[in-house]
Amino acid sequence: MTAIDVRGAAKVFNPGRSNQVEALSEIDLSVESGEFITLIGPSGCGKSTLLRLIASLISPSAGSVYVNAKPAEQARLDRDYGMAFQAAGLFDWRTVAKNIELPLELMGWSRGDRRRRSAEMLDLVKLGEFAKHHPSELSGGMQQRVAIARALAFSPSLLLMDEPFGALDEMTREHMQDELLRIWEETGTTVVFVTHSIPEAVYLSTRVVVMSPRPGRIAATIGVDLGNRSAATRDDTAFFKKVTEVRVALRSVEG
Repeated sequence: MTAIDVRGAAKVFNPGRSNQVEALSEIDLSVESGEFITLIGPSGCGKSTLLRLIASLISPSAGSVYVNAKPAEQARLDRDYGMAFQAAGLFDWRTVAKNIELPLELMGWSRGDRRRRSAEMLDLVKLGEFAKHHPSELSGGMQQRVAIARALAFSPSLLLMDEPFGALDEMTREHMQDELLRIWEETGTTVVFVTHSIPEAVYLSTRVVVMSPRPGRIAATIGVDLGNRSAATRDDTAFFKKVTEVRVALRSVEG
């Protein structure tokens, strides 16, 4: 099943004004259900804009965006996706469990169902013993795990992630990459992930989508077949070759 289908999508901000910005042009992207796709490209190339088009947080100026075979706006209304950003965005006056329960509360779940689901999600991200803690009592990596648990609490088929590990130190970032892959494999959720890190893109993805400078276009799509990822993957020759392939593609679009 096709999870995402973008055809001829473009985005122009402030059209017709002196501060008009053509962010995206002629974007064609198809993502199959269960894939892990990474968007990478120069700063300002429209990676986050494309993610927001898929999420129907903004509308395309041209073209179409479909999620699960329906318009992106309908998919948003149907709660087909969860989102995670660079900032975890947790509410410090709510406990970890209550933060995870928040979208379920807004959706009208009963208190008992919210508690059961929150406990399940905390087990998924291996933070069960921190249910009654507050976000300020957690490390940055733990806060991001809570944010991922919250994004997945209502079982969306699609997870959209905008540089969620960008502010973490290198060792925590690698650990979070492994945790995300584990969660992806356990849930079968389709993931679209924005990053500036070439090694991160290669390590996580089934495909890396390389974007050109603004107006952003898809310049290359690079398949990644490294099997099950582990610490050994990062030292494997095949991994370094794929990193080089993505780096060459990025250099070619940057001129």
